[in-house]
Amino acid sequence: MTARELVVLGTASQVPTRHRNHNGYVLRWDAETILFDPGEGTQRQLLLAGVGATALTRICVTHFHGDHSLGLAGVFQRISLDRVPHPVTAHYPAGGQEFFDRLRYATAYHDTAQILPRPVTGPGVLERTAEFTLTAHELSHPVETFGYRLTEPDGRRVLPERLAAHGIEGPDVGRLLRAGTLRGVTADDVTAPRPGQSFAFVMDTRLCDGVFALADGCDLLVIESTFLDRDVALAREYGHLTAGQAGRVAAECGVRHLVLTHFSQRYQDPADFAAEARAAGFAGTLTVAEDLMRVPVPRRVT
Repeated sequence: MTARELVVLGTASQVPTRHRNHNGYVLRWDAETILFDPGEGTQRQLLLAGVGATALTRICVTHFHGDHSLGLAGVFQRISLDRVPHPVTAHYPAGGQEFFDRLRYATAYHDTAQILPRPVTGPGVLERTAEFTLTAHELSHPVETFGYRLTEPDGRRVLPERLAAHGIEGPDVGRLLRAGTLRGVTADDVTAPRPGQSFAFVMDTRLCDGVFALADGCDLLVIESTFLDRDVALAREYGHLTAGQAGRVAAECGVRHLVLTHFSQRYQDPADFAAEARAAGFAGTLTVAEDLMRVPVPRRVT
């Protein structure tokens, strides 16, 4: 199986710093490589991270503020330049169609890309495949904003000891799993439930129902924590979360691995974000994102 992991391209908020590029995140999920919120400099960050444009299968934009979308122009042109042979689906808020179009055709270039625009008109399922369901939930920000969640359907795992107990081996294992029964033994007799994995992406927003819906029971949650708790009034005014609020969401929703990102340049010590998330009650795995970091999706719960 292809590794399931998050590749962090950039972790700054509105203003990049010497050490933090504008936003950009890649989720590798089996055959899918999804680019989230490409801000300025995304092309270069992809190069540094070792992610080629030819790997991209899908782009998800939460909203059309520049630090989350200005990199689209370069990415679209790179997809054409590299002659990516497959279609690339683009999800983005429908209310930002004019910005999408401007970025899609920001300059003159030989456009050969197969971009499939899929504007998000409201919360709900965006795509359902055999491998995952992609959903969107509306968030609370000064411009139309959606968060995204990818959920794998539940399945079943084979239990070798039960196969052995029933004397089923070799090609008979495949026959049993395909047919559901073999010589009086059912597939349920030799398998156990395997919960599907889930990933959620929550950017610029105040606390709202959509945040909790996206994070609920999530294996890997990437969430903005622009401000520290001492600046909660600023966070509310500008439509953002604090590290403490992100930690509270993760704790209440049973998140397994929390990734904090989108940090204001006003703060100097990343450890302060982790401390506030912990103080809010989150006890799971916690990562304060850094540019070019790779974060694996947690191993399955068995």
